[in-house]
Amino acid sequence: MRLPDEAHTSYPWLIHALAPDFELEDVWALPTPGRRDDFPQLLDQFVARGRPADFPVPFRALFALRWQLGRLFGWDRAGDGLDGRVTSLRDRLPSHLAEGPRGPDIRAVPGRETTEPIFRSVYKTEDEWVAEIANRTMHGLLHVGWVPDDDGYHAQMAVLVKPAGAFGRAYMAAIKPFRLAIVYPLLLQTIDRRWQALA
Repeated sequence: MRLPDEAHTSYPWLIHALAPDFELEDVWALPTPGRRDDFPQLLDQFVARGRPADFPVPFRALFALRWQLGRLFGWDRAGDGLDGRVTSLRDRLPSHLAEGPRGPDIRAVPGRETTEPIFRSVYKTEDEWVAEIANRTMHGLLHVGWVPDDDGYHAQMAVLVKPAGAFGRAYMAAIKPFRLAIVYPLLLQTIDRRWQALA
């Protein structure tokens, strides 16, 4: 379920102080009811490669198209990513976070699998995990938090971005309808099925 921005901005996440120059794009409640100590299990599932058949065909097709366009137009070249065009958010971490557990990287998404992380983990706490990606279009942060509710806990996912100039803003505006209508709803369905299977 999509949430108002306040669901993220009003919660005392560490990311607020670390990334004030990033724009909040989306906030979603994930269908992952659990207990306080289930957060590590959630992250393991979140970064697991899974099988292509675990993801709906339209979801896989959109990701495949994105990677093809990236190859064609050079959006994903190493020099335009982390430690190239932009510096990692890890450079901003206070010592207690920098020296703590980093958390898992995401090394595979539908349509793309490499030996290098696609989303590089920035930090992990007992209830918060951040991973980042950068390319020629933007520097993006994936934030997953473990939020208490009336029945226990559930995950909340936020996406924050820093577009790469006018081109990056145009790109983010162009893909927004696809993100909201196709990508996120299908992703939530997949997360729901996999979480129920673990339960």
